[in-house]
Amino acid sequence: MFNKFVLSTGSTVALNGVWHRYSNSAEAWTLRGVDLEVAPGELVGLLGPSGCGKTTLLRLIAGFERPERGSLQLGQQLVAGGGAWLAPERRGVGMVFQDYALFPHLNAWRNARFGLARGKGDERVAWLFSLLGLEGLEQRYPHQLSGGQRQRLAMARALAPSPRVVLLDEPFSSLDVEVRLRLRSELSAVLEACDASGVIVTHDPDEALAICDRVAVMRDGVLHQCATPQEIVRTPATPFVGSFVLQRNVIPAQSTRPDHWRCSLGDLNDQDIRMGPTTTSEEHCCVLVESKDIEIVIDDRGAASIVSREFLGDLWEYRVRVGELIVRATCAVDRDYSPRTSCNIRVKSGATIDLMAS
Repeated sequence: MFNKFVLSTGSTVALNGVWHRYSNSAEAWTLRGVDLEVAPGELVGLLGPSGCGKTTLLRLIAGFERPERGSLQLGQQLVAGGGAWLAPERRGVGMVFQDYALFPHLNAWRNARFGLARGKGDERVAWLFSLLGLEGLEQRYPHQLSGGQRQRLAMARALAPSPRVVLLDEPFSSLDVEVRLRLRSELSAVLEACDASGVIVTHDPDEALAICDRVAVMRDGVLHQCATPQEIVRTPATPFVGSFVLQRNVIPAQSTRPDHWRCSLGDLNDQDIRMGPTTTSEEHCCVLVESKDIEIVIDDRGAASIVSREFLGDLWEYRVRVGELIVRATCAVDRDYSPRTSCNIRVKSGATIDLMAS
């Protein structure tokens, strides 16, 4: 059990053994035993599919929900758990919502100042308008701003009270591609300029890996891995991390004899197999294989069949059915195969694959 009196040192946010479920859900836990820390100045991404508990975790940090078990601290202060509770408005946390949540009847300047004491904070708001490229827009109302400008204004409002941590709930999902890429590339620099840590919710693996110092990968309320983008790419902790974050194929595998493995695509004797730390020959195992390492061989009597394909500019990505399994394979554009084409597929010789317990 967690010790409710032991506070983490040197963290902006620390969750210790947090469990949570909503009052109208008697059976399903939204979060199950989550441990997570955010270091000063760090941007941590909460990544996972819809319903995995990302936004719930954000709401717990903000104080909009109370954990049923476990504890939460901000800096050296215990704010939830162990009999402690600190109201949201006293936590020093800024919040940026997906839908901006701006006040339509207030101009940009008054939106950014909302919640600040009268006559205080004008210099900081002016600095934030300069930092975020909002100069000259102070008198415009939200409906007179573009989507990118509204999101920048939401950031300015969240940062105006000088919070120690800013929470961002899928802040770029409703923006067009060009604006989204530009704003997300600026986020770390903005947080650094404001001396704030950040926690950002996203369901986009590319976004999380591109901008976050560490990424916390979640599924069904469980934290599967929290690591740097480089560590996640090199050593995914679970098959789910490999499939959801890295988009690798997860293929069941069996040991045929010591140090020899076989999967539904054939023997795995000519590949570079990286063993997971807990994998043994007695376990149910799987291999993680990149789509570029799957080879398609057209064969009228083949055991596999092409289900669909997507054009990626310089590649085709095929979805191929073999038995009950759907496998993704990428090929050069001159390998132009139609759906329903019969084929065989195999793992390319020399490919590096990860073997782990399933």
